[in-house]
Amino acid sequence: MSAVLVIEDDDRIRLSLMLAMEDEGYTVRGAGTAEEGLRAHRAEPADTVLVDLMLPGMDGFEAIRQLRRDDDVPIVVVSARDDTHDIVAALEAGADDYVVKPVAVKELSARLRALRRRSRTTLAEPVPALRFGDLEIIPEAGEVRLAGDAVALTRTEFRLLCELADHPGRVLSRQQLLQRVWEYDTGDERIVDVHVGRLRHKIEHDPRTPRHVVTVRGLGYKLQR
Repeated sequence: MSAVLVIEDDDRIRLSLMLAMEDEGYTVRGAGTAEEGLRAHRAEPADTVLVDLMLPGMDGFEAIRQLRRDDDVPIVVVSARDDTHDIVAALEAGADDYVVKPVAVKELSARLRALRRRSRTTLAEPVPALRFGDLEIIPEAGEVRLAGDAVALTRTEFRLLCELADHPGRVLSRQQLLQRVWEYDTGDERIVDVHVGRLRHKIEHDPRTPRHVVTVRGLGYKLQR
């Protein structure tokens, strides 16, 4: 059974989310502050973390950064703040997804299931290491190396890179990537752009002039050798 940690300062909303997630079959814990949530996760790691942005004391952005420094647990922001700056900032801090309140529980549960499937993805058959210049991807081991040095990617970043590597030199649109990586039929394409930006900072020698993950203006992204 998947364990979810809900970090939300509003008691009513936190309890409502916890009860709804329990009805969906999750084991759920709650925390009213970022500090409390971080302590709870370190003591007993959750499988997924839901976090609000507007928290007393440490805000949600810093909570995401600290969670991401500790491990690659899937993180979903659940917030009433729906402007572009906040969404992009939360994703850049390390969140995997962003859901705007009021929350449709079935949609949220579907997104959590998709996140968990991505984290548990196994290969049907062995796949040899893939090389793109000095970038090496080892799907079976979940490893990426740049010029021989290990690169630490989140599960979502690794899945995104593998999806591009499965189609070398081919342009994949943002919508295609949303469907194949996030498993969303429709969604906010900014999620793709921010994750590509984070990926570039880890696998490109100069993220401003990428050699591996290249933008094809008006079409999407491709991974080139």
